[in-house]
Amino acid sequence: MFSVNFDISGQVAVITGAGGIICGTLAKEMAKKGVKVALLDLFLESAQKIADEIIADGGDAIAIKTDVLDRTSMETARETVMEKYGKIDILVNGAGGNKPQATITKDQDFFHLDLDAFKWVFDLNVTGAVLTTMVFGEIMAKQESGNIINIASMSSYHPLTNTVAYCGAKAAVANFTEWMATHFNQNYSNNIRVNAIAPGFLLTNQNRYLLTNEDGSATDRGQRVLAKTPMGRYGEPVEMAGPVMFLCSEAASFINGAVLPVDGGFSSYWGV
Repeated sequence: MFSVNFDISGQVAVITGAGGIICGTLAKEMAKKGVKVALLDLFLESAQKIADEIIADGGDAIAIKTDVLDRTSMETARETVMEKYGKIDILVNGAGGNKPQATITKDQDFFHLDLDAFKWVFDLNVTGAVLTTMVFGEIMAKQESGNIINIASMSSYHPLTNTVAYCGAKAAVANFTEWMATHFNQNYSNNIRVNAIAPGFLLTNQNRYLLTNEDGSATDRGQRVLAKTPMGRYGEPVEMAGPVMFLCSEAASFINGAVLPVDGGFSSYWGV
């Protein structure tokens, strides 16, 4: 029997990229709701700092140094989580990012794009999500239950000018979300759901150089972003947490293979 139940307390969540702003905030918000959180990040110090904050606030968390592009590293992290918590209810594929070298600029045209940087962006955003789901999703297949949340982007729908690698990678993440939702249901369990959120523009370390000048004023691109966002502002990291927790709850029990925009209306408005 299904019910409109938003409670996710007692669940165990594994979050990659958990030392970053968005996923670190998500980890803290989940912990406030009674979720036990495993924070996975290549930079252990960043993840440990957030885990310490969660524990100091009365929550339950562990930080694990993990490389989402290394299967041995991921399997070791999986063993640590299972030894600590005994199950995995939620997987958030949050590891991702962009590189200036994989972006078209006035000093770097498309014909001289740094292909190593291009591959790095695809590997981190796409291959990392695939490998993480392979490793941790195997536990969910054995449990015959679980929720997987990918972090796509509003650029998954329509590419942004200049950010060629990132947009292509996030489009692939959205497609992977749909494919994996179907795959898990048809082969393992109808009680495993795979969804994604598509954040709009937030001011983070990976895009700040594109949206703001050194003096903090908006660049031309930043002005255009705000003009095309009906709500007229950038999103806050904490505003990503609510949609993720909703998708992991029983209240979203019939939502599967969806990519939910969380973008202030950016993807809905064409500027006219």
